[in-house]
Amino acid sequence: MYAVILAGGKGVRLRPYTTALPKPLVPIGDQHAILEIVLRQLSSAGFTRCTIAIGHLGEIIRAYVGDGSQWGMAVDYATEESPLGTMGPLLNLRDRLPERFLVMNGDVLTDLDYADVLRRHEASRAPLTIATYPRKVHVDFGVLTTDATRVVGFTEKPSMDYRVSMGVYGLSRETLDGYTPGLPLGFDELVLDLLKTQNPPHAYEFDGYWLDIGRPDDYDRANAEFTSRKSLLLKGA
Repeated sequence: MYAVILAGGKGVRLRPYTTALPKPLVPIGDQHAILEIVLRQLSSAGFTRCTIAIGHLGEIIRAYVGDGSQWGMAVDYATEESPLGTMGPLLNLRDRLPERFLVMNGDVLTDLDYADVLRRHEASRAPLTIATYPRKVHVDFGVLTTDATRVVGFTEKPSMDYRVSMGVYGLSRETLDGYTPGLPLGFDELVLDLLKTQNPPHAYEFDGYWLDIGRPDDYDRANAEFTSRKSLLLKGA
């Protein structure tokens, strides 16, 4: 039960909160850092080992988390000297990765069962499992369907349903074969490569609570909702 937490980004969209703190350490609710919540959740789900990929202000994360023993985990670190994208840090870790493991962003607030994601990934034998969440997008305009110079269809302020990536993945080590350590590798590039070779990822559908804390509005919402959802988010922790 091994996880990699991606915590090397600069958190530009969350400024000014991330001017002095790395995004995974901004406090939520009664002063729990997002990363602390994630580590407590992983520990209660049975994960015993974790590598945190750090970059921007990474030494603050290292000082805060330490060796992870306060959460009953063994935590080590991988440092990005330059931005490597979502999946790039894993290439430098490849020799110490187990056959199958969990990968997740360090700024996700959710009651997702991380252990079940990994179990389902192992059962699927897929190269990659993506936790997905439903999102409805409202278009505030009348949408036209056109054919050259003619309007052939019209929909007034439609809504479109999508499933989006939650930033939580099950990954098989062999999926990283063929990529060069030290070079950037984005999640989008990996998925497109898998689709191109007709080796599609497995989708893990989730409809519970999920918030990607990427913007000030998301952060404010997380703080407003944390007290009422604390028992759900930290159940068993």
